[in-house]
Amino acid sequence: MSLDRIQARLRARGTPVSIAALSYWQSGKRQPERNDSLTALGELENILKLPPGSLLALLPPPRPRGKQAAAVQPVSETVQFERDILLGLLTALGSPEALDHEQQLTLVGLHDRCQLGDDGGQQSITTRAVFEARTDGQDRWLLIYKSDDPGAGTPALTAIRNCHLGRQQSDDENGLMVAELLFDQPIRRGETYLIEYELRNAGPPYPKCNRTHWREFRRPIREYLLEIHFNSASAPGRCQQFARPVGQKHARMRNLTLDACQSVHAVAIDFGPGLFGIEWE
Repeated sequence: MSLDRIQARLRARGTPVSIAALSYWQSGKRQPERNDSLTALGELENILKLPPGSLLALLPPPRPRGKQAAAVQPVSETVQFERDILLGLLTALGSPEALDHEQQLTLVGLHDRCQLGDDGGQQSITTRAVFEARTDGQDRWLLIYKSDDPGAGTPALTAIRNCHLGRQQSDDENGLMVAELLFDQPIRRGETYLIEYELRNAGPPYPKCNRTHWREFRRPIREYLLEIHFNSASAPGRCQQFARPVGQKHARMRNLTLDACQSVHAVAIDFGPGLFGIEWE
């Protein structure tokens, strides 16, 4: 299909893109980053009869630019990723190509359990993840973690189940950490594997979490379960689930009810790429 025909079909769907921009995307000289460009990319998947999210999943994290990159906005509206700093950590780890390299593990399911301290800060996060191998010999998962309170440093990482720690690099000033979680044995194509790990912060006082917990999914995920556990001192007045798929300007919100165990949970099914989380007052 020619670029002229693609442009015409995008215009007919209400997502116009110039021939020059399409040419740059095709050659790799530039990548779609603005919301309207990402929306057009989603329409391009439909035009080319590709699975939803397949082109969006190929994009590396966006590059913050100018004053807009430093602007402070609600997490449910925008996420900024320190790509240059992260690339430095990945290079020191020995995986400089990790952001742009095609993933050979599919994240099938993820369960985050976030425990808050008496002061409302983030005490710990326990995570269970299930992967499916796309090729033989997969033996590790690269964890990337960013703290909402960089001044508090990075948490201690503990491997709990079916994995052990490999190489690790941290930037406490910016609250970024990258680490390898090595599987107890390699897995073959089509096999699934479950791991469990914990991130525990020093405290009290515990790191501020801006009354929110979220995940940014660069690729689609079949199921994501998020639990937030409060206590009597930190119980919120209101909780909301938010979901913002890539290409949408605003998040979809839904009220959540605190249960008898002082907890709330939210589930995302066949979600991503995009942002999903819980915020509270």
